Amino acid sequence: MAKKEKALKVKRSRGERIFTVFNYTFLTAVILLCIYPVWYVAMASFSDSNMLTQHTGLLLLPKGFNLDAYTKVFKNPMILRGYLNTLFLLLVGVPINIIMTSLGAYFLSRKRVLFKKPIMIAIMFTMFFSGGMIPFYLNLKELHMTNTLWGLIIPFMINTYNLVIMKTAFESIPDSLIEAAQIDGASHWKILFSIVLPLSKAIIAVMVLYYGVSTWNSWFWASAILRERQLYPLQVILREILLQNDVTSMSAGAAATDAESIAMSIKYATIMVATIPILCVYPFVQKYFTKGTMVGAVKE
Repeated sequence: MAKKEKALKVKRSRGERIFTVFNYTFLTAVILLCIYPVWYVAMASFSDSNMLTQHTGLLLLPKGFNLDAYTKVFKNPMILRGYLNTLFLLLVGVPINIIMTSLGAYFLSRKRVLFKKPIMIAIMFTMFFSGGMIPFYLNLKELHMTNTLWGLIIPFMINTYNLVIMKTAFESIPDSLIEAAQIDGASHWKILFSIVLPLSKAIIAVMVLYYGVSTWNSWFWASAILRERQLYPLQVILREILLQNDVTSMSAGAAATDAESIAMSIKYATIMVATIPILCVYPFVQKYFTKGTMVGAVKE
Protein backbone atom coordinates (compact mmCIF):
# COMPACT_ATOMS: atom_id res chain seq x y z
CA MET A 1 0.00 0.00 0.00
CA ALA A 2 1.45 3.29 -1.11
CA LYS A 3 2.18 5.80 1.58
CA LYS A 4 0.31 9.05 1.39
CA GLU A 5 2.56 12.03 1.52
CA LYS A 6 1.41 14.65 3.91
CA ALA A 7 2.17 18.25 3.21
CA LEU A 8 4.38 19.80 5.81
CA LYS A 9 2.83 22.79 7.47
CA VAL A 10 5.22 25.46 8.66
CA LYS A 11 4.11 26.84 11.97
CA ARG A 12 4.43 30.59 11.92
CA SER A 13 5.26 32.61 14.98
CA ARG A 14 2.86 35.10 16.51
CA GLY A 15 4.89 38.00 15.15
CA GLU A 16 4.70 36.60 11.61
CA ARG A 17 0.92 36.21 11.86
CA ILE A 18 0.53 39.77 13.13
CA PHE A 19 2.74 41.07 10.33
CA THR A 20 0.71 39.14 7.71
CA VAL A 21 -2.58 40.58 9.00
CA PHE A 22 -1.12 44.09 9.08
CA ASN A 23 0.38 43.67 5.61
CA TYR A 24 -2.88 42.54 4.03
CA THR A 25 -4.85 45.24 5.83
CA PHE A 26 -2.45 47.97 4.76
CA LEU A 27 -2.31 46.83 1.11
CA THR A 28 -6.11 46.53 0.99
CA ALA A 29 -6.42 50.10 2.25
CA VAL A 30 -3.92 51.30 -0.39
CA ILE A 31 -5.87 49.49 -3.13
CA LEU A 32 -9.13 51.08 -1.99
CA LEU A 33 -7.51 54.53 -1.89
CA CYS A 34 -6.32 54.06 -5.48
CA ILE A 35 -9.58 52.61 -6.78
CA TYR A 36 -12.07 54.92 -5.08
CA PRO A 37 -11.27 58.12 -7.08
CA VAL A 38 -11.85 56.22 -10.33
CA TRP A 39 -15.02 54.67 -8.89
CA TYR A 40 -16.23 58.09 -7.74
CA VAL A 41 -15.74 59.60 -11.19
CA ALA A 42 -17.54 56.63 -12.80
CA MET A 43 -20.53 56.84 -10.44
CA ALA A 44 -20.69 60.63 -10.75
CA SER A 45 -20.73 60.38 -14.55
CA PHE A 46 -23.86 58.20 -14.35
CA SER A 47 -25.59 60.41 -11.76
CA ASP A 48 -28.28 62.99 -12.23
CA SER A 49 -26.57 66.37 -12.35
CA ASN A 50 -28.91 68.11 -9.88
CA MET A 51 -28.73 65.29 -7.34
CA LEU A 52 -24.96 65.12 -7.73
CA THR A 53 -24.44 68.79 -6.84
CA GLN A 54 -26.50 68.32 -3.66
CA HIS A 55 -24.63 65.19 -2.59
CA THR A 56 -21.75 65.30 -0.12
CA GLY A 57 -19.49 62.57 1.22
CA LEU A 58 -18.76 59.17 -0.27
CA LEU A 59 -20.38 58.20 -3.54
CA LEU A 60 -20.72 54.42 -3.88
CA LEU A 61 -23.69 54.28 -6.28
CA PRO A 62 -25.06 56.70 -8.91
CA LYS A 63 -27.46 59.33 -7.63
CA GLY A 64 -30.39 58.98 -10.00
CA PHE A 65 -29.00 56.91 -12.87
CA ASN A 66 -28.71 59.15 -15.92
CA LEU A 67 -26.88 58.95 -19.26
CA ASP A 68 -27.45 62.54 -20.33
CA ALA A 69 -23.81 63.49 -19.68
CA TYR A 70 -22.53 60.76 -22.02
CA THR A 71 -25.09 61.72 -24.64
CA LYS A 72 -23.86 65.31 -24.58
CA VAL A 73 -20.20 64.25 -24.63
CA PHE A 74 -20.59 62.08 -27.72
CA LYS A 75 -22.53 64.84 -29.46
CA ASN A 76 -19.47 67.06 -29.19
CA PRO A 77 -17.71 66.78 -32.59
CA MET A 78 -14.33 67.61 -31.03
CA ILE A 79 -14.45 64.45 -28.89
CA LEU A 80 -14.73 62.26 -32.00
CA ARG A 81 -12.05 64.31 -33.78
CA GLY A 82 -9.78 63.99 -30.74
CA TYR A 83 -10.30 60.23 -30.73
CA LEU A 84 -9.40 59.97 -34.41
CA ASN A 85 -6.24 62.05 -33.98
CA THR A 86 -5.17 60.02 -30.95
CA LEU A 87 -5.82 56.75 -32.80
CA PHE A 88 -3.64 58.00 -35.65
CA LEU A 89 -0.84 58.74 -33.19
CA LEU A 90 -1.24 55.27 -31.68
CA LEU A 91 -1.61 53.19 -34.84
CA VAL A 92 1.17 55.01 -36.69
CA GLY A 93 3.41 56.27 -33.88
CA VAL A 94 3.64 53.21 -31.62
CA PRO A 95 4.77 50.81 -34.42
CA ILE A 96 7.43 53.37 -35.38
CA ASN A 97 8.46 53.58 -31.71
CA ILE A 98 8.80 49.80 -31.47
CA ILE A 99 10.75 49.46 -34.73
CA MET A 100 13.19 52.28 -34.02
CA THR A 101 13.71 51.22 -30.40
CA SER A 102 14.31 47.62 -31.52
CA LEU A 103 16.92 48.72 -34.05
CA GLY A 104 18.76 50.85 -31.50
CA ALA A 105 18.54 48.18 -28.80
CA TYR A 106 19.86 45.46 -31.11
CA PHE A 107 22.80 47.61 -32.15
CA LEU A 108 23.71 48.40 -28.55
CA SER A 109 23.23 44.80 -27.37
CA ARG A 110 25.94 43.41 -29.67
CA LYS A 111 29.30 42.91 -27.99
CA ARG A 112 31.64 43.80 -30.84
CA VAL A 113 30.45 47.31 -31.71
CA LEU A 114 32.92 50.08 -32.47
CA PHE A 115 32.72 52.98 -29.98
CA LYS A 116 29.88 51.25 -28.15
CA LYS A 117 30.70 52.74 -24.75
CA PRO A 118 30.95 56.40 -25.89
CA ILE A 119 27.73 55.99 -27.86
CA MET A 120 25.98 54.53 -24.80
CA ILE A 121 27.25 57.37 -22.62
CA ALA A 122 25.97 59.93 -25.15
CA ILE A 123 22.56 58.23 -25.20
CA MET A 124 22.36 58.06 -21.39
CA PHE A 125 23.35 61.74 -21.22
CA THR A 126 20.07 62.66 -22.93
CA MET A 127 18.10 61.14 -20.03
CA PHE A 128 19.33 63.87 -17.72
CA PHE A 129 20.11 66.86 -19.96
CA SER A 130 18.51 68.34 -23.05
CA GLY A 131 18.79 71.43 -25.22
CA GLY A 132 15.67 72.91 -23.69
CA MET A 133 12.10 73.47 -24.77
CA ILE A 134 12.65 76.57 -26.92
CA PRO A 135 15.49 75.13 -29.07
CA PHE A 136 13.42 71.98 -29.50
CA TYR A 137 10.43 73.98 -30.71
CA LEU A 138 12.62 76.05 -33.05
CA ASN A 139 14.02 72.84 -34.56
CA LEU A 140 10.51 71.58 -35.19
CA LYS A 141 9.63 74.89 -36.78
CA GLU A 142 12.66 74.82 -39.09
CA LEU A 143 11.79 71.26 -40.11
CA HIS A 144 8.20 72.36 -40.88
CA MET A 145 6.83 69.92 -38.32
CA THR A 146 4.74 72.35 -36.31
CA ASN A 147 0.97 72.22 -36.69
CA THR A 148 1.17 68.63 -37.92
CA LEU A 149 0.64 65.29 -36.19
CA TRP A 150 3.98 64.07 -37.53
CA GLY A 151 5.60 66.58 -35.19
CA LEU A 152 4.28 64.44 -32.32
CA ILE A 153 5.65 61.20 -33.81
CA ILE A 154 9.05 61.67 -35.44
CA PRO A 155 10.85 63.67 -32.68
CA PHE A 156 9.66 61.14 -30.06
CA MET A 157 10.44 57.92 -31.93
CA ILE A 158 12.79 56.59 -29.23
CA ASN A 159 12.53 56.94 -25.48
CA THR A 160 15.96 56.50 -23.86
CA TYR A 161 14.62 54.63 -20.84
CA ASN A 162 12.70 52.19 -23.03
CA LEU A 163 15.77 51.76 -25.23
CA VAL A 164 17.88 50.73 -22.23
CA ILE A 165 15.22 48.25 -21.06
CA MET A 166 14.96 46.63 -24.49
CA LYS A 167 18.76 46.57 -24.88
CA THR A 168 19.10 44.66 -21.61
CA ALA A 169 16.38 42.22 -22.70
CA PHE A 170 18.18 41.56 -25.99
CA GLU A 171 21.43 40.93 -24.11
CA SER A 172 19.72 38.10 -22.20
CA ILE A 173 19.31 36.08 -25.43
CA PRO A 174 22.03 33.39 -25.58
CA ASP A 175 24.97 34.37 -27.76
CA SER A 176 25.07 30.82 -29.13
CA LEU A 177 21.84 31.45 -31.06
CA ILE A 178 23.23 34.60 -32.64
CA GLU A 179 26.55 32.95 -33.46
CA ALA A 180 24.85 29.92 -34.99
CA ALA A 181 22.78 32.18 -37.22
CA GLN A 182 25.87 34.12 -38.28
CA ILE A 183 27.67 30.87 -39.14
CA ASP A 184 24.71 29.95 -41.35
CA GLY A 185 25.16 33.25 -43.15
CA ALA A 186 22.27 35.19 -41.61
CA SER A 187 22.52 38.98 -41.83
CA HIS A 188 21.84 41.26 -38.89
CA TRP A 189 18.39 42.07 -40.33
CA LYS A 190 17.61 38.34 -40.48
CA ILE A 191 18.88 37.79 -36.94
CA LEU A 192 16.85 40.69 -35.56
CA PHE A 193 13.53 39.86 -37.21
CA SER A 194 13.80 36.04 -37.22
CA ILE A 195 15.50 35.33 -33.89
CA VAL A 196 15.74 38.29 -31.53
CA LEU A 197 12.25 39.79 -31.87
CA PRO A 198 10.35 36.44 -31.81
CA LEU A 199 12.18 35.60 -28.56
CA SER A 200 11.38 39.02 -27.09
CA LYS A 201 7.57 39.04 -27.22
CA ALA A 202 7.31 39.86 -23.52
CA ILE A 203 9.48 42.97 -23.68
CA ILE A 204 7.80 44.08 -26.92
CA ALA A 205 4.41 43.85 -25.17
CA VAL A 206 5.78 45.99 -22.34
CA MET A 207 7.13 48.54 -24.84
CA VAL A 208 3.74 48.67 -26.59
CA LEU A 209 2.14 49.41 -23.23
CA TYR A 210 4.72 52.03 -22.26
CA TYR A 211 4.64 53.85 -25.59
CA GLY A 212 0.87 53.45 -25.92
CA VAL A 213 0.10 54.93 -22.50
CA SER A 214 2.60 57.73 -23.05
CA THR A 215 1.06 58.60 -26.43
CA TRP A 216 -2.49 58.39 -25.09
CA ASN A 217 -1.79 60.67 -22.12
CA SER A 218 0.49 63.20 -23.84
CA TRP A 219 -0.90 66.70 -24.23
CA PHE A 220 1.88 69.24 -23.59
CA TRP A 221 3.69 69.20 -26.95
CA ALA A 222 0.39 68.81 -28.77
CA SER A 223 -0.87 72.02 -27.18
CA ALA A 224 2.48 73.70 -27.93
CA ILE A 225 2.94 72.90 -31.62
CA LEU A 226 -0.63 72.44 -32.88
CA ARG A 227 -2.59 75.56 -33.82
CA GLU A 228 -5.58 74.03 -35.61
CA ARG A 229 -8.20 72.58 -33.28
CA GLN A 230 -9.00 69.88 -35.82
CA LEU A 231 -5.57 68.37 -35.10
CA TYR A 232 -5.94 68.26 -31.31
CA PRO A 233 -5.62 64.79 -29.75
CA LEU A 234 -8.12 63.67 -27.14
CA GLN A 235 -6.11 64.73 -24.10
CA VAL A 236 -5.90 68.34 -25.27
CA ILE A 237 -9.68 68.38 -25.70
CA LEU A 238 -10.02 66.86 -22.23
CA ARG A 239 -7.72 69.54 -20.81
CA GLU A 240 -9.86 72.30 -22.32
CA ILE A 241 -12.98 70.80 -20.78
CA LEU A 242 -11.52 70.23 -17.30
CA LEU A 243 -9.24 73.24 -16.82
CA GLN A 244 -10.81 75.89 -19.02
CA ASN A 245 -14.44 74.90 -18.31
CA ASP A 246 -15.09 74.77 -22.06
CA VAL A 247 -18.36 72.81 -22.01
CA THR A 248 -20.52 75.38 -23.74
CA SER A 249 -20.88 73.26 -26.87
CA MET A 250 -22.18 70.34 -24.77
CA SER A 251 -24.37 72.22 -22.29
CA ALA A 252 -26.11 74.42 -24.87
CA GLY A 253 -29.84 74.64 -24.35
CA ALA A 254 -29.72 74.07 -20.61
CA ALA A 255 -31.21 76.57 -18.21
CA ALA A 256 -28.77 78.97 -16.62
CA THR A 257 -29.46 77.52 -13.15
CA ASP A 258 -28.64 73.99 -14.36
CA ALA A 259 -25.56 74.92 -16.39
CA GLU A 260 -23.10 74.43 -13.51
CA SER A 261 -24.46 71.03 -12.46
CA ILE A 262 -24.61 69.79 -16.06
CA ALA A 263 -21.04 70.98 -16.63
CA MET A 264 -19.88 68.91 -13.64
CA SER A 265 -21.53 65.74 -14.96
CA ILE A 266 -20.09 66.37 -18.42
CA LYS A 267 -16.58 66.67 -16.98
CA TYR A 268 -16.87 63.34 -15.18
CA ALA A 269 -18.26 61.65 -18.29
CA THR A 270 -15.46 63.10 -20.42
CA ILE A 271 -12.85 61.71 -18.00
CA MET A 272 -14.37 58.24 -18.28
CA VAL A 273 -14.57 58.42 -22.08
CA ALA A 274 -10.88 59.33 -22.21
CA THR A 275 -9.78 56.75 -19.61
CA ILE A 276 -11.70 53.54 -20.36
CA PRO A 277 -10.05 52.67 -23.73
CA ILE A 278 -6.50 52.63 -22.37
CA LEU A 279 -7.64 50.67 -19.29
CA CYS A 280 -9.09 48.01 -21.58
CA VAL A 281 -5.68 47.44 -23.19
CA TYR A 282 -3.84 46.44 -20.01
CA PRO A 283 -5.51 43.00 -19.47
CA PHE A 284 -4.26 41.86 -22.87
CA VAL A 285 -0.61 42.57 -22.04
CA GLN A 286 -0.74 41.84 -18.30
CA LYS A 287 0.66 38.30 -18.65
CA TYR A 288 3.73 39.72 -20.41
CA PHE A 289 4.17 42.76 -18.19
CA THR A 290 5.98 41.30 -15.16
CA LYS A 291 8.09 38.93 -17.24
CA GLY A 292 9.06 41.62 -19.75
CA THR A 293 9.90 44.16 -17.06
CA MET A 294 12.07 41.67 -15.15
CA VAL A 295 13.87 40.49 -18.28
CA GLY A 296 14.52 44.09 -19.32
CA ALA A 297 15.58 45.28 -15.88
CA VAL A 298 18.79 47.28 -15.84
CA LYS A 299 21.64 45.09 -14.61
CA GLU A 300 25.08 45.95 -13.40
